[in-house]
Amino acid sequence: MDSRSRILTIFGSMAAVLLIVLIVILCTSDGPLSHGSSGQGSQTSQTSQADASQNASAASQSTAGMATTPLGGHLIGGDPYAYMNDPTFFDVEHSDAFNSAMDQSGNLSIVVTSVEKDLRVLILDINGELVTGVPFNVRLVDSSDVTTRYRDLDQDGIVYAGTLAAGDYDVSLEPVEGYRVPLHSTRVTVKDRVEYIPIADISVLIKTEEEINAALEDTATRADAIEDSDRTEIITLQAGGNDHKAGIDVSSWQGDIDWDKVRESGIEFVIVRAGYRGSVTGAIVKDKYFDDNVAGAQRAGLQVGVYFVTQAINEAEAVEEASAVMEMCSEYNLELPIYLDVEGSNGGRGDLIDAETRTMVCEAFCRTLENAGQAGGVYACRYWLANNIDASRLDRYNVWLAEYRGTPLYNGYYSMWQYTSKGRIDGIEGNVDFDIMYY
Repeated sequence: MDSRSRILTIFGSMAAVLLIVLIVILCTSDGPLSHGSSGQGSQTSQTSQADASQNASAASQSTAGMATTPLGGHLIGGDPYAYMNDPTFFDVEHSDAFNSAMDQSGNLSIVVTSVEKDLRVLILDINGELVTGVPFNVRLVDSSDVTTRYRDLDQDGIVYAGTLAAGDYDVSLEPVEGYRVPLHSTRVTVKDRVEYIPIADISVLIKTEEEINAALEDTATRADAIEDSDRTEIITLQAGGNDHKAGIDVSSWQGDIDWDKVRESGIEFVIVRAGYRGSVTGAIVKDKYFDDNVAGAQRAGLQVGVYFVTQAINEAEAVEEASAVMEMCSEYNLELPIYLDVEGSNGGRGDLIDAETRTMVCEAFCRTLENAGQAGGVYACRYWLANNIDASRLDRYNVWLAEYRGTPLYNGYYSMWQYTSKGRIDGIEGNVDFDIMYY
């Protein structure tokens, strides 16, 4: 080959090489590697986050029209930086899937308790509140694999099973539309005898007066005590002395009270109504003035005790009542006992039991308090102590006698005497009960 041919061959080869290099450069300059080259990466690491965000946004815009096939040299799915322009990517509140996974509003749980040959199943939501308005079904399986179902007929979120044989039971909540029930059953032992131990989670059974019909439920009356009174009834405040203190007992019936004026009038202690069991439904109801009265009386320097008006018809309900009162009083340090108020209720459920059952109710209430380290007692009028209760079995507890006479005729033991329901005192509008506590 002559020199001219060699020169043409060399220039042709160089042109071919340059053309190939140019093609390679043109094919790769717009590809995804241009975002991740070592040189550009090094520069990005030295820039601010705001600059990096702007670069990423610009890169996203520049690749918006790129093909989504590997043949075009791009990632499958399009622009890998598109999430930067998605306003909901980092916002879980706008993610339906996330919200669905995190929603626990329909989760249910059950609390099961047994006092004596019974089971009470409480159906609770995620906030620990009773779920009402739903006809739940509860399944009990005994140790012999015998299954019994109970339905929440009144849809109050509570299923009660009575007259059960003692032993172990597996308790489960059957599926119900719109809710997620526990996956596993709960094992509980039905007790053969009352143990007089405060019930855990009793708070879910305590209602406010706004949740019930107070006119139908709060019907306790002192008709027997009033009928037994005579013209010797003392209606003026008897001052405290060396062996006794002057006091009053109050409830929501007294309304707002000026406790400083009460103290200045010579009152040394007060017994505050914590609540009552409904005469019709048996609901446990907290007195709407309870917290105000206890806090106000203690702030004024008075000694405070508490009473609860019973409508219990058996020992199991008496344990409930004692547990409920202790729950209501859990924020306070009481200086005086907690009393069970036993009186008539115009034909309410508590009026229908016999003297033996009523005495057992009183004992169960006081023993439950005693086992929790709290002093207990019983309030009743002379007639009820003589006829509707076996008072001889209450000597170990505090007895609060209601008898409206100058001198009580009752000759049994008592440590406190309510001598009138017609008292008048500064700080309280209307009548109030006067009491003497002996020590």
